[in-house]
Formats: sequence, structure tokens, C-alpha cells
Amino acid sequence: MSVVLVINSGSSSFKYQLIDVSTGDALASGLVERIGEAVGAAKHTVLFAGAGAAAVDATYTQELPIPNHTIGFGIMLDAFAQHGPQLTEFPPTAVGHRVVHGGSRFVEPTLVTPEVVDSIEELSVLAPLHNPGALQGIRAAIDAFPDLPHVAVFDTAFHQTIPPAAYTYAIDRAVAEEYGIRRYGFHGTSHQFVSRAAAEFLGRPLGELKQLVFHLGNGASVTAVDGGDSVETSMGLTPLEGLVMGTRSGDLDPAVLFQLRRRADMTVDELDTLLNKRSGLLGLSGKSDMRDVESGLEAGDAAATLAFDVYVHRLRAYAGAYLAQLGGVDVISFTAGVGENSPRVRAAATATLGFAGVELDPERNEARERGIRVISTDASPVTVLVVPTNEELEIAQQTLGVAAG
Repeated sequence: MSVVLVINSGSSSFKYQLIDVSTGDALASGLVERIGEAVGAAKHTVLFAGAGAAAVDATYTQELPIPNHTIGFGIMLDAFAQHGPQLTEFPPTAVGHRVVHGGSRFVEPTLVTPEVVDSIEELSVLAPLHNPGALQGIRAAIDAFPDLPHVAVFDTAFHQTIPPAAYTYAIDRAVAEEYGIRRYGFHGTSHQFVSRAAAEFLGRPLGELKQLVFHLGNGASVTAVDGGDSVETSMGLTPLEGLVMGTRSGDLDPAVLFQLRRRADMTVDELDTLLNKRSGLLGLSGKSDMRDVESGLEAGDAAATLAFDVYVHRLRAYAGAYLAQLGGVDVISFTAGVGENSPRVRAAATATLGFAGVELDPERNEARERGIRVISTDASPVTVLVVPTNEELEIAQQTLGVAAG
């Protein structure tokens, strides 16, 4: 048994999973949140009954002050001790950490050292909402597990194969180089997991496939994968570029910001909040969840209808652009919360792609099944899949590879 503890840490919360990499099964998962507030919350779910586990699929919650991440890790360890599975019975061989931004320095999962910590901190200027929280989790985890190897797995690493023509912005080159302005891409662990899982499911060599992967959740991105390598992706310097998302605008004429600064006297922070937290589906319809948007659509809500149409228009635009870049595609996969659970979005996104060999099967698309599945017709030249993502397992696998290497 090869067990890895996976940590996904933010500034005021962290999620965790204890994963048996040999089987791909999660043994336990949890969430510690509202760190630093007057009252925090912790949830621990037992997914595998070891000798010390009280029950399987049982969730234990508590509310208590959680002043910092170090105290939060202590609460997590107490939950394992009280409810299982016991870490003495399933000892982790390493701890894997999700880090959103690795810039151009980190092209693969990396053993955490003091120098790596310093580099992640320096890169916080590119991801001020994400990297500082990851660092808090890394430091707290090292305190909790000082004798284990800790591995940083970067969202941006999978996209380091994108060619210069795709990652270069057409601005003054000296300015771009000085401030690291280029496309980096995100959701890399998901795009990597899904593209590999699709090839395995179809029994075809990954190196022979041209794929589009739509990761559609509250955050959303699409990646063109050629032979297992990312060659184009919709997110850019930050996760704001690209598709319409739950609360993010996606692509926008930069001059909009100039207009709002000059005419509405909005500050940089206000503009940041507008585009990241008050735009996307929320800005268009008042609802950030696609399920609520679809309910509004069915009820004839004009704002919800427009939001859905704008969302789909952007999906089709990127699909067409990436089909042109790849010169055709063999597989299109939909993943994450919206991609896995919205037949309407999948049907609308692919409705105009018949010219490229995409033929969706309506019954397969509407079927509420779990697991990876085909939703195109048997005659479709392009195979369309729903592939449940598992970023935690991908992080665990990459972590184990570094720790064992």
C-alpha cells in the first residue's frame, strides 16, 4: 500500500484527502475552514474502515476556534485519531501540496525545500489569492509531518509544453520579460488526468491522440492536448482569462478597464473584484451556479437565457480555435461540476461541431451515469466523453513519483 496525504490549502481553509495510490481509493477526506475567524469549522469523512475507524462513509463535524493553519492540522490529526482510519495503520509515505502558480520555474512536481518555499513566495505576485495560502498549508504540514517528504504539484506545470507562439502576449517584450507577463494556464492536474484517462479508457496510445478537454466548474478552462502535451489553453497569466465562469468574466477587451477607471473612477482593487467576483454567470444573471442558470432558462428568465447563451458562445469559439490549431481532433472530453453534470451545456457546446466530425448521441448524453462514458454516437468520427476528474489522485500519483524517485 502506497498512501499519500494530499493538501489543497487556501488562506482561510484547507481540504485534504488520504489516498491509497496503489488502488486509487480515497481512505478519508476533510475540510478545515474559516481559519482565523471567531469560530471555525472542521469536517472529516471516513471512506475506508481500517481497524480504528468507527464507520465507513461517516462524516464528523465540529465548530471551534481555529486561529491558524498549524492548529487546523492538529484538528485534522485528532480527527484521524478519533474516527480513523488510523495513520499508524495507513501511514502516509509523503504529503502532496497543490500550488496554483509555479510560473515558468516549475515544470514538474518538485520536492519542497527552503529554496522552493522561497520561490513559491516570490511567485505570489502572480497569484496573490492562491500561493500565500498554499504556503501556509505547506509550513503547517511540515510542522505536522516533519519526517515525511513534501512535494509541490503545480497547476501550471502541465502547460509548460505550450509553444512560445501560444504563450506570448503581443506587448513590449522587455516589459513582459521583466514582470513575467505571459500565458501560464491552470487546472493542469485536471487536464493531465482527464487526457490520460481518456486514452486509457479508449485503449489508444496517448501519444497518438489529439484531444480537447473542457474543465467546466465554477472556474473553467479548455486545453488542446496533442500527443499528451498541452499545446494551447484558455487561462492566461491568471485564471481570469478565457471562458465565461461562475463569477469571472473570462476574455475582455483591456480597454474596458481603462474606461471604468476614467469614467467610473474605479480603483484597481475594485476592478479586480468586479472581474473576478462579480462577473461571469453571476454578473449576467445574478446566479453563479449553472444549475440555477438552467432553472432560470427553463422558466423563461431573459437574464439567465442570455447568460447561458454567452457561456456557450465562448465554449464554441474556443472549440473552433483549438480545432484549427490542432488540425482536427480525435477526442473531446467534458469534466468537472458542469462538464460532468450538465447535458444541456455539453449538447449546446458541440451542436455546431458537426463539420469537424462530432456527432452527439442524445440518449447517451442525457443518461445520468457515473464514471467515464461515451456520449457520442458509434458512427461519430470524434469520440466525445464525460470523464470525472480526480485532481487529488493526480497530485498523489505525482507526489509518490517524486518521493520514490
